[in-house]
Amino acid sequence: PVRRSARSAIINAPKNTTTTHRINIKKMKLHTLPPSANSHGCIAVVKHLKAEDKVEIINAYGKTRTPEFLAINPCHTCPTLEINDDVAVWESNAIMRHLATTLEGGEDLYPKDPIMRAKIDMVLDWRQTSLYKNIPDIAYCVFGMPVSHEAAKKNMKELLDEHFPILLDVYLKDTPFVYSDKPTIADLGIAPVLTFIKVRSKFWDAVPDKVKEYHTRVLEAFPGAKENFDMLDGMATGYDGEGADAEP
Repeated sequence: PVRRSARSAIINAPKNTTTTHRINIKKMKLHTLPPSANSHGCIAVVKHLKAEDKVEIINAYGKTRTPEFLAINPCHTCPTLEINDDVAVWESNAIMRHLATTLEGGEDLYPKDPIMRAKIDMVLDWRQTSLYKNIPDIAYCVFGMPVSHEAAKKNMKELLDEHFPILLDVYLKDTPFVYSDKPTIADLGIAPVLTFIKVRSKFWDAVPDKVKEYHTRVLEAFPGAKENFDMLDGMATGYDGEGADAEP
């Protein structure tokens, strides 16, 4: 008989078996930037599920423009997950979804219930399209990148007037985590990003206390990623360059 490739076997596996979700593949490689909030959720998933034997976490700092990395991810972004020799995915939310659906115990972070999963997906899309777009001008000065301080003030106003109320009054209205009594990948998409606001101390002072409490609650729920969380926190709070003391 003709030997099917591993990829073909996965694609053609019967849909009513766990093979679809629990794939026996070689160790995956998660390329990360250790202080990056976008990498933190993916790292936290691996650590929370105690899956370091299945996912190797690799520091890709300084390597994302090399020919070897570009062959894996031509968009040269981190995090990037090498699933096998032929397949890689990038974008943090896509990676967290994949890890949670393929690693043992992942339903704890990405429940199988279709309604709950739809809510998590909705919030992750909100994170990408509404929340995160306000972060670069507020915080990317910590990386030495050019930012607009006027845009930072406008972005902070949008966070305060629009996005934090949605977070608190809709997503966290009845639960300590997003639509849930325990943290999910939706929370890992949101909370690490909020640390960026600490780059401008007076901006952070303006963040509602309930948002700060949520931020702390999520990070404390994933002690395995504490080293990474603390790395970004130290960079943000230690920044003393232009705009650090700006009023929101």
